[in-house]
Amino acid sequence: MDSLVVPLLLFILFLVAIVILVVRRRGRAPYPPGPKGLPIIGNMSIMDQLTHRGLAKLANQYGGVFYLRMGFLHMVTISTPDAARQVLQLQDNIFSNRPATIAITYLTYHRADMAFAHYGPFWRQMRKLCVIKLFSRKRAESWQSVRDEVDRAVRTVMANSGKAVNVGEMVFCLTKNIIYRAAFGCSSQEGQDEFIGILQEFSKLFGAFNISDFVPCLGWVDPQGLTARLTKARAALDSFIDNIIDQHMEKKKLTHNNEQTDMVDELLAFYTTNSDHSNKLSQSDDLHNSIKLTKDNIKAIIMDVMFGGTETVASAIEWAMSELMRSPEDLKRVQQELADVVGLDRTVEESDFDNLTYLRCVLKETLRLHPPIPLLLHETAEDAVVSGYFIPKKARVMINAWAIGRDPNSWEEPDTFKPARFLKEGVPDFKGNNFEFIPFGSGRRSCPGMQLGLYALDLAVAHLLHCFTWELPDGMKPSEMDMSDVFGLTAPRASRLVAVPRKRVMCPL
Repeated sequence: MDSLVVPLLLFILFLVAIVILVVRRRGRAPYPPGPKGLPIIGNMSIMDQLTHRGLAKLANQYGGVFYLRMGFLHMVTISTPDAARQVLQLQDNIFSNRPATIAITYLTYHRADMAFAHYGPFWRQMRKLCVIKLFSRKRAESWQSVRDEVDRAVRTVMANSGKAVNVGEMVFCLTKNIIYRAAFGCSSQEGQDEFIGILQEFSKLFGAFNISDFVPCLGWVDPQGLTARLTKARAALDSFIDNIIDQHMEKKKLTHNNEQTDMVDELLAFYTTNSDHSNKLSQSDDLHNSIKLTKDNIKAIIMDVMFGGTETVASAIEWAMSELMRSPEDLKRVQQELADVVGLDRTVEESDFDNLTYLRCVLKETLRLHPPIPLLLHETAEDAVVSGYFIPKKARVMINAWAIGRDPNSWEEPDTFKPARFLKEGVPDFKGNNFEFIPFGSGRRSCPGMQLGLYALDLAVAHLLHCFTWELPDGMKPSEMDMSDVFGLTAPRASRLVAVPRKRVMCPL
């Protein structure tokens, strides 16, 4: 009999565990619907569908809130405005964390930045620093870099008038120059190639598949050599930005001049050599007294700025030009507006923007169809319920801004480029309160650099359209244009836009 006691006790404990699990689940909302998964790996067999387009197709099948399990990771996709409102507004405090892969955690110095830091006092002060110091209109140097680099791009196009111009490469170079100059105070090309190479490797590592992100116990499996690549990439960034920081500190010692500062100078005003102060705050409202940054913080924030401001803005400019090239009637209408408001005897100035109504409609329609970041990533800080479905703590929540912008319940002819739709009263805007249109997110984790990014988008597109006429090369018809995209951090065109410019204005360029 004694030999039966232990198995009997184990069996009773097993039954009690099952009863407790059943009781808890009965009192809890169900998981959202979704495709059935396999043991352990869950839905990892459909990893290739985790793009804005793939998830939109799955939403058509399973609904605007659906569930996937990738290994041990819970994932929920949001594809309707109402569910997005519940996540980004009604329960913003629960969904304000950002998920981070092993690669992202390592390359951001263990979330020492703003983009991936968890929501809390440190993140709030970091955001305040970025909004007040880095992206503020009062920070004239950043906005001047936009004007100067747009002028330079116009001159480059002018030098190639009548020839086929790779617009995609040109606008990427434009935004890279804007952000590089704003961040480092240098408009020369020296060092840019090295830094862009570092950025490109970071981007590849951010998107690389790592089995240990989904099944942590398999962390020792590293067939791609990711660990070595991560170490090498961060060492390259350390070397590059440490050198720039040292140069800025030495220059400040020699000149004692606080004018014409770049972003590194702004961040160094909060620098401390005491690593114990990292991520620690006082309760003071004064930024300088309340936050101290280490070199790791500064490097991580600079990477946020470079990633957030280069490819996103370049992609938006290229998509705007592409959509107009494919819609000659809209191109003609916006250029006629520019001629009427600005005239052909001068270039566009900031004071003209309020009167360029149709241009603004074009840019809004571009952002609706091609949001700068198609999937907005969030993570739950605790268990939550959305649209009657249970979402567990630490679940990755993907808000499909691309699908929401094309929701047929919110937009007429949702897949068609129709800028005139924004001339009507009551059409949703992208300021963050209309959840049918959230290209910059909404709530606490909305894009802090939105105003600077929009300024670069406005100025670049206005100048390219006002200064030049544009034609497709080699007699290509608008209907023959390839408008497919490639999924990544952003969703840029699969093939670069190539077009032939000719000078349109009568003033010198």
